[in-house]
Amino acid sequence: MIDRSLSDPDLQGTIRVVSASATHVGHVRATNEDSILDAPPIFLVADGMGGHNAGEVASAIAVEEFEKLTIQENVTVEQLGDALRSAAVRIGELGGESTLGAGTTVSVVATMVLDGVGYWVVLNLGDSRVYRLSGDIFEQVSVDHSVVQELMDRGEITAEQAKVHPYRHMVTRALGAGPESDPDYWLIPAEGGDRMLICSDGLTGEVDDATIERQLCGPADVRTLCEDLVGRALDAGGHDNVSVVVVEAVEVVGQSLDSENTSDGPQSPGEAPEFEVDEDTLPRAITGDGGAR
Repeated sequence: MIDRSLSDPDLQGTIRVVSASATHVGHVRATNEDSILDAPPIFLVADGMGGHNAGEVASAIAVEEFEKLTIQENVTVEQLGDALRSAAVRIGELGGESTLGAGTTVSVVATMVLDGVGYWVVLNLGDSRVYRLSGDIFEQVSVDHSVVQELMDRGEITAEQAKVHPYRHMVTRALGAGPESDPDYWLIPAEGGDRMLICSDGLTGEVDDATIERQLCGPADVRTLCEDLVGRALDAGGHDNVSVVVVEAVEVVGQSLDSENTSDGPQSPGEAPEFEVDEDTLPRAITGDGGAR
């Protein structure tokens, strides 16, 4: 096997995708503090938080920093980390009274070509989510950085109880808010037909995983799919801003040459050579009640 670093992707070739996005302020909030980026090779949802317009500013900064990577075909893990750190510095420098306490979640899907093979790179910080539909396998790739996720991991509450828990909106990691700002990363072999969904909790707080899976499995194109998902969240109450980005792989570099070795599901970078597996960042399997475990 050729010894290659994740920081040294191939310069030629990329995963060819179609994508779409949609966002809505919802029925309750006065402003939309979500920001989205839908520009290959970066697809991002940032859910801002803080008083006044703090969240709106923080999420917009996250998009601005990652948008700088869209002038190239592929990204490196280091570039994603640099963009995140640059956004954190800018958010930390916000000194206006209206932006005190500014912070944002960040969930990213990016494309990488390594040794002639296409991969998805997923980055997550907070409780915005990334899902993947690959063939008949549907799973939540990201792991929520939230109080209720920690309670579920310890077996103290169920997924159903988490939906109504008073701390269900409290995140344990965020960009620019609180002491913890280290993201989780996953490296996932891409397959033709894969659908990746990046969304804020305005969707997952209103629409269960079973419904999301049915929508992703359906025949709708990515634009219609985004509109349908946002519409379902609004029909269910629209208590929060709701944002979605859907990315579909049309052509994957190297798939035909290495299809027999393609993984059935997401792998964290820890499962690749030269890395250790971090159990806390493994993809969450979907349970029968629509939660993750």
